[in-house]
Amino acid sequence: MQLYDRVKDLPLDIDSYELTHHEQNCTGDFARASVVLSIQDHAPDTPEFRRPCTQIALRGQESIGYGEDVTYDKVDHQALLESSSELPLAGKYTIASFSAALDRIDLFPNREPEREASRYYRRWALESAALDLALKQARMDLATVLDREYDPVRFVVSNRLGNPPTFDRVATWLELNPNLEFKLDIDSGWTGTLIGQLAEIDAVQVLDFKGRYKGTMVDQPSNADLYRRLIENFPDVLIEDPVLTDETQALFEGIEHRITWDAPITGVRSIEQLPFEPDWLNIKPSRFGTLESLFNSIEYCLNHDIQMYGGGQTELGVGRQHIHALASLFYPSSPNDIAPRPYNHPEPTSGLPTSPLSPPADPRGFEWH
Repeated sequence: MQLYDRVKDLPLDIDSYELTHHEQNCTGDFARASVVLSIQDHAPDTPEFRRPCTQIALRGQESIGYGEDVTYDKVDHQALLESSSELPLAGKYTIASFSAALDRIDLFPNREPEREASRYYRRWALESAALDLALKQARMDLATVLDREYDPVRFVVSNRLGNPPTFDRVATWLELNPNLEFKLDIDSGWTGTLIGQLAEIDAVQVLDFKGRYKGTMVDQPSNADLYRRLIENFPDVLIEDPVLTDETQALFEGIEHRITWDAPITGVRSIEQLPFEPDWLNIKPSRFGTLESLFNSIEYCLNHDIQMYGGGQTELGVGRQHIHALASLFYPSSPNDIAPRPYNHPEPTSGLPTSPLSPPADPRGFEWH
């Protein structure tokens, strides 16, 4: 199939670029305004954090390609926006030669990023913008160049349940839409009562154990007793990023097919280094950095019968379209953790788009309106 080969030779002509800083406030207004940032991948529970993103627009041949830098630390965005030096992006390329050029450019010219993963996020913003521009300049869309079709996209709602955690948020969502499905972050404060309530609704598709995060506000240490209760009460649910220790590993014997990985997955090598070949993986495009790494990883999963589902990074703009487009092309029926942005607002509201999301009638570039 060689997915990357289908895009790597697309011509790309860049005249200039523009950066626009965006933030998302608690009620979901898309504006340059005071906002909430979460180090996790979902809406925060407290107002002390801010979520910044920078939209990158590459211009050329009267077309514009867009990408989104989902770096979590505002200081990294500010350093780029306030830099007196411009990134040397203008020129004539192919997708592959542009990626090679980026290898030689310091995308954090004024200061080292707060976290190493941000290098991948900014690289993805530029590479996705380049693909969007190249496709528009060729008057094509991603489905056409990959010889695939856009299908309706199933999504699940991904939320944390408060501090202390309660069933209230899930109950409110189900009152608004009884057909919703969920991906939930576990918490050491989950009680037997809450676990029973969640198991009874039979709507949870993925439980995120958050065991592979280090140094963030969402880290969850290994907890054999909690793991055991969740495995028993949710016998068919996917289990994401557990901590595998001598104490917990025995709990997963015979149900390895239910274990899926998110935080460690940044390319083919990271998949090959997992403790066993998985049946499922969470694909977050910005974690891969380059188009080549992303497409090679998707192709690896297709060739090894590894099922995929999409994940997001609380994108505020076009980045959300990109993860919808990829899910639509490669894993549309999976429990995709890519619900439209209003589902991440602090308070559930009615009238939101329902699953599955319909594909665009007139797609362009890498967009998926």
